[in-house]
Amino acid sequence: MLEVTEGAVLVTRRDAVAWITLNRPDALNAINIEIQARLPAAIREADADPAIRVLVIQGAGPRSFCAGADIKEFTAVDEPLARRQSRMRDHWIDALDQCQKPLIAAIHGFCLGGGLEIALACDIRVAAGDAQFAFPETGLGIIPAAGGTQRVVRMLGWAQALDLILTGRRFGAEEAKVLGLVTRVVAPDALQPAAEELALALAGKPPLALQFAKEAIRKGGELDYAAGRRLETDLLTHLLNTSDRLEAAQAFREKRPPRFSGR
Repeated sequence: MLEVTEGAVLVTRRDAVAWITLNRPDALNAINIEIQARLPAAIREADADPAIRVLVIQGAGPRSFCAGADIKEFTAVDEPLARRQSRMRDHWIDALDQCQKPLIAAIHGFCLGGGLEIALACDIRVAAGDAQFAFPETGLGIIPAAGGTQRVVRMLGWAQALDLILTGRRFGAEEAKVLGLVTRVVAPDALQPAAEELALALAGKPPLALQFAKEAIRKGGELDYAAGRRLETDLLTHLLNTSDRLEAAQAFREKRPPRFSGR
């Protein structure tokens, strides 16, 4: 994995963790065309690198994870139908959905609109106590359209999804945890250490087991219960004879830490 040290998306590697940073702090890390191009590329490269086990997405600067779309780039759209078809074929946020490795969002400050959609596309969300969340799109004459409407209704149900998206109201980290949009809230100065501790814990687990667990939950959640159980069983069957499954059992018997290879 190549490290990226300049531009709107930075990439660094520490141990088996790829840290992907939205890097427009003067614009509250708002999503512009460069982020839409570079974020998917960074995720796909890290996902393809066998040395990387976990990805963390964070925002640069003290004020914001990501404040949503850069409104300065809003312009009239030529041929709306063609734009719709293009977005359905290949939307920049699809790279997060397609990532097979665990994705962690480390959220501080503003997490609004498209920034919240990025966070919701991750697997685990850790929020600093100063984080502020909202879907302000309807006030701008649009709707959350990077999967936001679909993810929220699946996570929270119709009533909460309608409340948050129709009103666009802002809410803090503790309410986000109560709602179920984030799973962990930490002090602002503990955010990066907490995200790193979590990432390293996941990086120490068998990679294929994490990948298949993600698939069982994400894909199974779109199926009826019986079909989801079949998917679960099929995935387990693939894991039974992996080297890592056998290594875990051997390490347990020998009372030593396991050494997982990803095979």
